[in-house]
Amino acid sequence: MIRQLSVFVENKPGSLMDVTSRLTEAHVNIRAVASFDTPEFGILRLVVDQPEVGKEYLTHQGFVVRVHEVMGVELVDEKGNLNHMLQILAEGQVNINYIYSFVIRDGRAPVMVFSADDYDKAADILNAASVKIVEEKDL
Repeated sequence: MIRQLSVFVENKPGSLMDVTSRLTEAHVNIRAVASFDTPEFGILRLVVDQPEVGKEYLTHQGFVVRVHEVMGVELVDEKGNLNHMLQILAEGQVNINYIYSFVIRDGRAPVMVFSADDYDKAADILNAASVKIVEEKDL
């Protein structure tokens, strides 16, 4: 599993930069980021190299932050690989709540990060299909 920061931010200019600036101050490296918004606020989801340090620093700066576990899988950059993984999970009746990716991995394959309703079942299904699951230490 991979720990992800979920940070609540206002929908206004500079709010995302405020989060990334604070993480830079804390010497926390951002590895993946995705933003999901509503008219009033957004949820910034981040995979970072030091999730607990990032959470503590951002919380002390007044941000509302949660740490959630998500799953990461390594997919070779080939046409149809994402669809194949999603098909495996759909056939196994695993619901995906959200998904995003990151590709900057020093020459290694991209990673798809997702939230699911049943991580144990997802892991069993993906392992059976020889889909490489990425652990936090492998990032």
